[in-house]
Amino acid sequence: MELNGWEMWVGEAIAKLHSLQILRSLRPILQSASIPNPDHQFQVFDAPNQWDRASVELLISQSTFQKWLHNLPSSGDDNDVVCENGKAADKADGEFKKLIVFSGNDYLGLSSHPMAAQEHGMGPRGSALICGYTSYHRLLESSLANLKRKEDCLLCPTGFSANMAFMTAVGNIGRLMAGRKPSKDERIAIFSDSLNHASIIDGIRLAEKQGNAVAFVYRHCDMYHLDELLSNCPMEKKVVVTDSLFSMDGDFAPMVELAKLRKKHGFLFVIDDAHSTFVCGQNGGGAAEMFDCEDAVDISIGTLSKAAGCHGGFIACSKKWKLLIQSTGRAFIFSTSTPVPVAAAAHASVIVAKKEAWRRTAIQQRVQEFRVLTGFPVESHIISFVVGSEEKALKASRHLLKSGFHITAIRPPTVAPNSCRLRITLSAAHTTDDLTKLRNALAECVDLNQIQLFTCSKL
Repeated sequence: MELNGWEMWVGEAIAKLHSLQILRSLRPILQSASIPNPDHQFQVFDAPNQWDRASVELLISQSTFQKWLHNLPSSGDDNDVVCENGKAADKADGEFKKLIVFSGNDYLGLSSHPMAAQEHGMGPRGSALICGYTSYHRLLESSLANLKRKEDCLLCPTGFSANMAFMTAVGNIGRLMAGRKPSKDERIAIFSDSLNHASIIDGIRLAEKQGNAVAFVYRHCDMYHLDELLSNCPMEKKVVVTDSLFSMDGDFAPMVELAKLRKKHGFLFVIDDAHSTFVCGQNGGGAAEMFDCEDAVDISIGTLSKAAGCHGGFIACSKKWKLLIQSTGRAFIFSTSTPVPVAAAAHASVIVAKKEAWRRTAIQQRVQEFRVLTGFPVESHIISFVVGSEEKALKASRHLLKSGFHITAIRPPTVAPNSCRLRITLSAAHTTDDLTKLRNALAECVDLNQIQLFTCSKL
């Protein structure tokens, strides 16, 4: 989508790559025994089934339980976590401890859905630019582009690598256009929310270190501060990047206000939609769909490891941006491509998540029920109870573990000192009874009248 020169600048950068003969191409390959059918009819369901509980129930051995309870280090050699097709509860005896998971990111419970990958083998192993890009990868990209209402999409190994690849690619534009290290005013000005994900921060830092970009950090969701920074910035090429739903705080970015500022300042609007994709919006298109501003978002970065219940990352964008990123985004270029079974399973999740709309309805009902049970004005399926010190957070987490709930204490460096918290995540697979029992257990270990829902910290 054209916006104050950005499509022209990307086009010029691509032309320079072409003249240098380093413009890279994706070439989907087919495996003779497994040609995907885009019209394949995925089996979908209109209500929860027995397998859905497997996404929020697990069993651990008593030995592992004791290690978790006393916060003892473990190499992972125990290998005694048990969860079999939603039947974990049937195995709960003296040797095992059943836990209800309120700390994962499988928001829709799709990780245990029966529509998984067929027997494809691992597929060709290599980077997507050499031999690791198949028709399954292309089919997944097309379905994600359609979900995000973008022209195209680039599949990445992880959400982290997707952000890294994009940030380094956008930083390279000034260098490519200038044909040398860009001057101060030729560099890219990147404006980042102070609570953005680590992958965004690391990508920006790399672009800065390369001398291609300058970062400006605005106070969390503070549109007055962002407007001031944009107004005082002399650089022509501006990018604003933000999480759409903040993973450690559970609040949404002010999407409508950001769209208005985009119109005023002409910046490239980029969102990391990791925690909203498949969950928010009528079709699961994410925060931009929910706030009715999809046309204002230029780049939508996401992951398949959360609500899709699978693995991988993606960048939904225009065809020009895709060509630029796949040619200059080092985190994409030098990574092994997603295995074919994972790509096939992720594609199934995209289709099923869109069609089984009851899952989005269910998770919104859980949010409303939690709001009523606790009296907290929670915004989303991510609920962050800030308790303060590490000692308080660990003590509360241990109590919840004893009560049968898997909720980890979030501590520095993930969050700022003295803002340690219990991060609770809701799933469509949770029940009203789960929430009631959780609320009672929380009341036994923290003073709900003094809990803060979220806090701001520095980048």
